[in-house]
Amino acid sequence: MIIDFHDTPTTERYHLMTDIVTPRPIAWVVTEGEVTNIAPFSYFTPISSDPATVLISIGHRPDGTPKDTLRNLRETKRCTICILEADHLDPMTRSAEPLPSEESELERFDIPTQTILEGYPPMPVGIRAALLGTYLQEVDLTGSHTIPVIIQIDHIYLDEAIISDPEKLKLSFDPVARMGGTYRALGDILPQT
Repeated sequence: MIIDFHDTPTTERYHLMTDIVTPRPIAWVVTEGEVTNIAPFSYFTPISSDPATVLISIGHRPDGTPKDTLRNLRETKRCTICILEADHLDPMTRSAEPLPSEESELERFDIPTQTILEGYPPMPVGIRAALLGTYLQEVDLTGSHTIPVIIQIDHIYLDEAIISDPEKLKLSFDPVARMGGTYRALGDILPQT
């Protein structure tokens, strides 16, 4: 079967892409503006090591205005991208709920935070890996309702408990990812041939 995406409605394209491109890591992004905002994004991926960059695809609100994350990135240029594990799945899911711009998900859902590095937004307590980054540029996808944003990674935060080999900086933790419409931890390691 060949599916022509030119004739396929956007919602069907979305479901097909999210079922096939798996796992998709989750960027739980903290930005600061009028209030401190946190929101999850599963259209998120590394794109280069030099310069160290990731891409987060950010949609718009139903009324067409930019989501708080995009607006804050454009204004303040800084973000903290949290990589979550199962312990944070419930607050992450709740933080996806649309709120008025003047209301913080962190306060509404009682998500405690800590500052890791001055000059960057805080992160939820208990996060064991995070990328501290700066807005670099947007990618113009003519006619799209999403804006791919490139973030340059300035620093990485690692909880020492997940560093299994300090000399080689090998990590041992179980981040949550999207697989189709579900969240999953990826604990199984398959043998390499």
